[in-house]
Amino acid sequence: MKLRTKFVAQVIALIAIVGIAALAASAQARSFAGKYEGKAKSPDGEVVLKLELTEDAGKYAGQVTSPHGVYKIVSASFTDGLLTIEAEGNGTQGKLTLRQKGDTLAGDFTADGRTGPVELKKAAPVDEISGEWDAVADAQGQPFPFTLSLKLDGDKVAGSSDSQLGHGTITNGAWKEGKLAIVLDGNITLVATMIEGKLSGDYDFAGQSSGKWVAVKKK
Repeated sequence: MKLRTKFVAQVIALIAIVGIAALAASAQARSFAGKYEGKAKSPDGEVVLKLELTEDAGKYAGQVTSPHGVYKIVSASFTDGLLTIEAEGNGTQGKLTLRQKGDTLAGDFTADGRTGPVELKKAAPVDEISGEWDAVADAQGQPFPFTLSLKLDGDKVAGSSDSQLGHGTITNGAWKEGKLAIVLDGNITLVATMIEGKLSGDYDFAGQSSGKWVAVKKK
């Protein structure tokens, strides 16, 4: 039984490691999520634009900000290498058709029936994950508090965990576009998405138990 449990734990850890690598690789391959800023040219001159994009399972949301106001993204699609965004606000509509070139989105911006070139550069990502976190896991209906100490380096996450069961070390970890995936001591997998500053997701303990967990950053 001990050998079987150890084998299950190793398999789960391997799956988690592969999942973490896939998370980082897929996000790196093509992810438009992030904050961008640049200029669009029109017959009246240049206009400063800001674009905020979130991405979840291929679906996009966010907003476009111009000197004339904030426009909510109502539809967005990616086809044949072209990202098409339609936004509405202040009773008007706008459209962006963009191609990705490294950290830059370049293409055309259409508003009020007029079209001009636009180029938006991605802002440097803000480290939202490094620091101390107060966390609680749902252990079969009972709250299990623990703390996480996280350190971001690129898209890799290192650190540790402390609870009433002792100290654990992050053996593999990744953070990309608001999604966290870590493995503690090779047998505890934690995955989560950050929404409004709070981590929320699922855990698996060596294939023996699983459930939900949440965490908030210490002030």
